[in-house]
Amino acid sequence: MNQEEFIAQYRDGVPHDPGVYKYYDAENEILYIGKAKNLKKRVSSYFLKNDHSYRISRMVRLIARIEFTIVDTEQDALLLENNLIKKYQPRYNILLKDDKTFPYIVIKKEDFPRVFFTRKIEKDGSEYLGPYTSVMSAKDILSLLVYIFPLRSCTLPLTPKTIEQGKYKVCLEYHLKNCMGPCQGLQTLEEYDESIEQIRSILKRNFGSVVFYLKKKMNEYAANMEFEKAQEFKEKINALDTFQSRSTIVNPNLSNLDVYGFAETDSLAFISYFRIASGSIVQAKSFEIKKVLDESKEEIILTTIIQTSELEENKHIELLLPFPIELPFPQVKVTVPLMGDKKKLIDLATKNALYAKQERVNQNLTSEEKNPSFRIMRTLKQDLKLQEIPRHIECFDNSNFQGTNAVSSIVVFRDAKPSKKDYRFFNVKTVVGPDDFATMEEAVYRRYKRMTEEGNPLPNLIIIDGGKGQLSSAVNSLKKLDIYGKVPIIGIAKRLEEIYFPEDELPLYINKKSESLKLIQKLRDEAHRFGITAHRNKRSKNFTTSELESIKGVGPKTIEMLLTHFKSIKKLREAKEEEIVAIVGVAKTKIVLAHLQQSEQ
Repeated sequence: MNQEEFIAQYRDGVPHDPGVYKYYDAENEILYIGKAKNLKKRVSSYFLKNDHSYRISRMVRLIARIEFTIVDTEQDALLLENNLIKKYQPRYNILLKDDKTFPYIVIKKEDFPRVFFTRKIEKDGSEYLGPYTSVMSAKDILSLLVYIFPLRSCTLPLTPKTIEQGKYKVCLEYHLKNCMGPCQGLQTLEEYDESIEQIRSILKRNFGSVVFYLKKKMNEYAANMEFEKAQEFKEKINALDTFQSRSTIVNPNLSNLDVYGFAETDSLAFISYFRIASGSIVQAKSFEIKKVLDESKEEIILTTIIQTSELEENKHIELLLPFPIELPFPQVKVTVPLMGDKKKLIDLATKNALYAKQERVNQNLTSEEKNPSFRIMRTLKQDLKLQEIPRHIECFDNSNFQGTNAVSSIVVFRDAKPSKKDYRFFNVKTVVGPDDFATMEEAVYRRYKRMTEEGNPLPNLIIIDGGKGQLSSAVNSLKKLDIYGKVPIIGIAKRLEEIYFPEDELPLYINKKSESLKLIQKLRDEAHRFGITAHRNKRSKNFTTSELESIKGVGPKTIEMLLTHFKSIKKLREAKEEEIVAIVGVAKTKIVLAHLQQSEQ
């Protein structure tokens, strides 16, 4: 449906009331169901605006017919929309998808009800409590229930009539004290139902009333001098207290809370939902939601709230959310906690949502992409807004001593790991004195001039150890070689770990805990270490050479022969005369030894 068709058929007839609208295609299939505080404004926006995303524009073109349902309030519109979406599941509506089938504990609707855990909910009138976060947590609480209130686990069709007829006999569970023997009338239906009522309270986290009941029983037995029975109930109270303290994750006074954590990718949203009672998580679900029409995070979490919280029952509950939303339910309090126990719950729910997101991302990764090194490179690509994964990174650093023996080093990382065979250093040729900028310019020029001439692939990223000055010098060399813009280049300043980009005055600050910053720092530190080592070696060799050059009668050829063989002045001093003679002859040996002996005095 285009703008003209909408104006002709609907614009003047769309009500200003709150309500629900349904879009149909040419095959009379529902495309989308939406709610609105003002139907006219909301529906008109689809046809009278031209700035929609591709997906919304595509849906609008498919609309052939529109239906409206007017309601009294925005609250009614939300609830009606939820029910209709569940019923029709339109193509362009977001739908909640449970990430798994959670276990429930069921109190079966029957005489002498059985209590057990299940993943299947049947419409048989039974009471299902949960869901629980794991089978283990459900079994833990079932073990506690059986210990405090022994129940039958058999599937016998027990009724007062069959028991009276004496059809059954007690089994091993009775002798193990896991059952009180209702099949033989050793426990009445009234006594059994009383235990069920206490079990129901435990499952709903109403521990206080159960403790009161158990203490009352304990005191009654103690008053009647039945101390062994009283001791049994004392142990049951202790077991319940232990379970309660173990299952409480925050302040036990927090209750009647619905907590939502949120995470998202470009196409999916992940919501973690907790129901809190007496400081414990009594329900937990995770939802994966496919974004259909570029829905905002507020729209997505509102849809989830409508479908998970018991808003229509007019209960006074509190919602803990990671960000504020407008919710037209006056009995519901919306809180975005910033600190305290409620903030801990939001953090826990958010952590679960992020985990669900990461699990989904990992499912779509190749074995290579799951490698930690690849993850770090991908993070670096995102932080620096690079066009490709930086598999090949090169980092430059300069080193000199009071302006002498200047050396520029380069280290190479491949797949986020050092490739030491590719390390190089440059003895500066064209720079006189301590000019760090000119030294950097020479080193970068010489490095990439040779790489381009030899046809070697350029790196995916160049890192310059230094701020804007050193970076500008490196950029000058790339421009001279006509490769500026073909390879990303950044500078890192030591003081505040600032990342500089060419032609950008403002630096980038990467989170200090980020893996990508740690990789950059590792490259910078390795370049510095390698540069210092190269510089020391050069300085030591220059010192040795200069000392030999001061000997009259000894020329460069003799010096080269001596250093090639003995490596250092120290080893030359320690050498035997015959060894030196074998290298440079008798005459030169006498001259060298005479100088060395004189220099030691």
